[in-house]
Amino acid sequence: MNIDGPRVVPTHPNIVELDRLGDEIAELAAHLDAATAGLLDLIGEFDARGGGGNGFRSCAHWLAWRVGLELGAAREHVRVARARVRSRGSRRHSRAVSCPTPRSAR
Repeated sequence: MNIDGPRVVPTHPNIVELDRLGDEIAELAAHLDAATAGLLDLIGEFDARGGGGNGFRSCAHWLAWRVGLELGAAREHVRVARARVRSRGSRRHSRAVSCPTPRSAR
């Protein structure tokens, strides 16, 4: 009968380092996702206010010029930004329809 307790095998240093790198990659990816969402929101607002219409063919042309994106990538950014604006608008509308103002707030 063994009464020494469970045998503990130490984790290899390479595994520990890979786990640390993986955590760092995941954290940075989360920051990039948040920054991209913020960028798309700004592009959507800029586009909705007529941005890019000051001498450029479109908001996408302005974006390509201003930040150095390829025109196709700029078009995709504007397309997604517009979809996010529409999505937010439809969510606001559905909340307003489905959540009437409580009597106490009237």
